[in-house]
Amino acid sequence: MRIVSLDYCADQYVLKFVDMDRILAVSPDAAEDFSYMQEAAVGVPTVRPVAEDVLLMKPDLVVRSYGGGPDAAKFFAEVGVPVLDIGWAPDLEAVMSNIQRVADGLDEHERGALVVRRMKTRLQEIAQQAEGKSVLYMTPAGVTTGPGTLVHEIITAAGLRNFETQSGWRSIPLEDLAYRQPDLIGAAFFETLTNHPDAWSPMKHPVARKQLSDQTVVPLKGAWTSCNGWFLMDAVEALAEGAK
Repeated sequence: MRIVSLDYCADQYVLKFVDMDRILAVSPDAAEDFSYMQEAAVGVPTVRPVAEDVLLMKPDLVVRSYGGGPDAAKFFAEVGVPVLDIGWAPDLEAVMSNIQRVADGLDEHERGALVVRRMKTRLQEIAQQAEGKSVLYMTPAGVTTGPGTLVHEIITAAGLRNFETQSGWRSIPLEDLAYRQPDLIGAAFFETLTNHPDAWSPMKHPVARKQLSDQTVVPLKGAWTSCNGWFLMDAVEALAEGAK
């Protein structure tokens, strides 16, 4: 199969599992800082997620997560081009199942199985040294997250407790932080120039800034958590190591 990838989440899987001679093109974001497989993307042709541009390349398979918009899968199916959708996974068990499904869709079953086995081994090793400390996930935009998100699953997989107990995505709990503090901070996306605070961001508040100076800070690269895949394990291991 000659493959085209339409967005950087799909790029990760294509660049990980597919030999270069089978890749027609990846997305323009494949080599950006927030792309985990950025080094593998160097020199690989890129294509805009525009139907006309993609069809000119005559792919045998299109791989996408969100690239091309909500109607992309339907459009390519109508013109006879199969689409492999990366999809989303709510927890690490589902992530591993998803990895294998996508690898199978790329005709690379064994490569997918190897990645899944390594993830399971890494998770088992971390479980044996769980610390149980609390961690607050923070971003430059002043956003954190509680139960019901993949970041929460990463925190618990690291053997830690999420400082934020309310479900979903929300602003950093400034009032709570004024009276009690987490054992460590998981600081994500601070190394990039995207997702940075505006004048109204909670990160402008002294209580929020104090967390980054007074607590143990574990830097979490945006490329580790911006999509769902094996690279989430880098974030899990970084948090577990930071808690020691």
